[in-house]
Amino acid sequence: MTVDNADNLELAEIQYQAGKDAFERGRYRQSVECLEKAVNLVGRSSRLGGEMQIWLVNAYQATGQSLEAIALCEELGKHPDLKTRKQSRRILYILKAPKLKTRPEWLTQIPDLSSLDDADADNQIAVRSRKETSKRPVRPRPRPEPEPIDLSQVNTKDNGFIWVALVAIGLAIGGLIWLS
Repeated sequence: MTVDNADNLELAEIQYQAGKDAFERGRYRQSVECLEKAVNLVGRSSRLGGEMQIWLVNAYQATGQSLEAIALCEELGKHPDLKTRKQSRRILYILKAPKLKTRPEWLTQIPDLSSLDDADADNQIAVRSRKETSKRPVRPRPRPEPEPIDLSQVNTKDNGFIWVALVAIGLAIGGLIWLS
């Protein structure tokens, strides 16, 4: 391995890790940029290149670039690495699946927190501590008294099955004693 290839591999690893980290933090556009750089630095047909391209497929899908994701996934179906081929087929099956129709009331809107920076972190801690101190102790709710049971409506007759069961148990115990 030449010095150039070693430098490229090291730079590709750094870009790959940055792309994965960005993806896991929800920064999908940044992830696509880093992963594309990493794939260009490493051979596309290598095992590592295939792994990077699988991550790139997911990043494309997350940014709404479904056509690019499907095209790359189909290309990865012919990859020399068996693990990459299998994974690309699984992902391609999911990408080509029909989209389910969802109603707005089924979804929960998550606020965009990307505008917050580290300076706001101190403010958030102060707000959290203020909220914690302003909480009142929670009082348990009084439980309603259960209604009294009317014994005139309850079946209090002896059950004949109990006597049959007791006789059967007695016979079984007697039989065991007699056989031993």
